[in-house]
Amino acid sequence: MATSPRTHDLHNKRLADAWATLQAHSDTGLPLNPDPSRLAFADPEFLLRRETRGLRMQLELMKPDIEMRAHGIENTIVVFGSARVRSEEESAALVAEAEAAGDEALAERRRRLARSSHYYEKARAFSKLVAEYSTDKQPADKLFVCTGGGPGIMQAANRGAYEGGGLSVGLAIALPMEEEANPYVTPALSFKFHYFAIRKMHFMMRAKALVAFPGGFGTLDELFEVITLVQTRKAKPVPIVLFGSDYWRKLIDFDFLADQGVISPEDIKLVEYVDAPQDAWDSIRRFYEL
Repeated sequence: MATSPRTHDLHNKRLADAWATLQAHSDTGLPLNPDPSRLAFADPEFLLRRETRGLRMQLELMKPDIEMRAHGIENTIVVFGSARVRSEEESAALVAEAEAAGDEALAERRRRLARSSHYYEKARAFSKLVAEYSTDKQPADKLFVCTGGGPGIMQAANRGAYEGGGLSVGLAIALPMEEEANPYVTPALSFKFHYFAIRKMHFMMRAKALVAFPGGFGTLDELFEVITLVQTRKAKPVPIVLFGSDYWRKLIDFDFLADQGVISPEDIKLVEYVDAPQDAWDSIRRFYEL
């Protein structure tokens, strides 16, 4: 049975009143103590209880899903990589700043990071290729760049998609060293998560490929999550592209794992190494015969 405009207005008014009451309570500086009379959905004290964790996880699953569907985001290319790597221009400026301050230890750390700044530029170029490919495609055939929404390689990927005229997704995580989402994520597709597990689900729910640039613990965590899901057939096979062959071959010796018998020789074929933006894009195009 259809809802009448009058009924719909009353429903919206009640929701608004509930939030207005809560806001007024907050504005007076009163502590948010338990209050049985407060509407459950407008009661943060209730929603943040241990017993309602399942509800919070469900909301984190639903909110990005609803919004991405509304914007036609069905197929993504997920780009991972270090949050610490900066553009060549910014890296040079940071090194110069440390040198001018006379902090040689900091300058040396920044010089080491600056040696990886070319990966920022390559992530940017790769994502621009993805966005430009999708420009004239039907909605079901478009590919959208998806990152963790933060700085470094993530920013580079969102930036490339922006420069290529495309939308891009940012799935940020709330951390103590919290930063705002990078400025190149499409605002309507910039999400923040509390639960790593739900965030990882969203990375994989629409992923048609993973491109992993050099990174640290976070990048490794996300990379092996995807490899494990594909290896165990919990997820459909997708291209897993390791960008920066020298870095990845030195960091992870998959041949050694196969020699030790802890993975199958066929598992080595789950990943492909590349060193150029076009090669990464060609790998994905070959896989899907685009």
